[in-house]
Amino acid sequence: MSNKRVRLPVPVTSERIALKARNVSFSWEGTPLHWVPGDPFASHTINVLHLLLPAGERWFVHVYQQVLPHIRDERLREDVIGFIGQEAMHSQAHDEVLPHLRELGLDPTPYTAQVDWFFEKLLGDRTLPPGRPRRWWLMERVALIAAIEHYTAFLGDWVLNAEELDRRGADPTMLDLLRWHGAEEVEHRSVAFDLFMHVDGGYGRRVRTWAAAFSALMFLWQRGARFFMENDPTLLDGRATFRDFHVRGRRGVLPSTGAMARSIPRYLSRSYHPSREASTAQAVAYLETSPAAVAAAAAGKGGR
Repeated sequence: MSNKRVRLPVPVTSERIALKARNVSFSWEGTPLHWVPGDPFASHTINVLHLLLPAGERWFVHVYQQVLPHIRDERLREDVIGFIGQEAMHSQAHDEVLPHLRELGLDPTPYTAQVDWFFEKLLGDRTLPPGRPRRWWLMERVALIAAIEHYTAFLGDWVLNAEELDRRGADPTMLDLLRWHGAEEVEHRSVAFDLFMHVDGGYGRRVRTWAAAFSALMFLWQRGARFFMENDPTLLDGRATFRDFHVRGRRGVLPSTGAMARSIPRYLSRSYHPSREASTAQAVAYLETSPAAVAAAAAGKGGR
């Protein structure tokens, strides 16, 4: 199944780490709706992750369970199994925020229904004949996940370094969720790309699926931010514009548009490999101090 003509980009070996799922949990009782104090737009733009990620990560797991039989490299198989475990835990952790949002007067169901349709129907399994058509659809989805994971790693690296959120007094529980998740995204940032290169690796497919993934993510994210702002019970005229995003990026409470733009040619470079993005050492260092991850590790030791 692999493309023998593709010359694989060279990974940074020291950035690889054995992956494990951390069974974390968070308590949301004290987290306000506007968890970035005085900034509903920044709060809600990031809150979209709680609506977008669970469905997406369940879809990742479903697709990867289908591709597992095609993996011939045992080390990569171990990485993919570790990836599946981490993504399943991410989905659960973000899902647990949704009841808290409802308690605060913001029911996300209309938006989550659209996201579920996108991943389960538009990108879900199709009734295709065996052979080339079925393989094509599986490879398309594997490539889409690789493109999406480029941006989840980008966001993970950003939130680990978003010191302005600390200076603004952002809610510590929400920050821990985002940084725990972001650190694990950095940990496993190479897996989706390595899997794509292993089973297909076509450059044309990489470019095409990047364009589809980037467009879909931008559409869903702006739609989610607008949904939150328009349905926030504390706002009289909640709006979400690209200018709002750009300004918050310059202030450091959201990713900057410039950094996002610069990430595009890196992914599209033929020499791209995710191990050259972000820092595994920084991710591991955070996971060793994350309140939720530390509590999960302690609970695991206590249960032995």
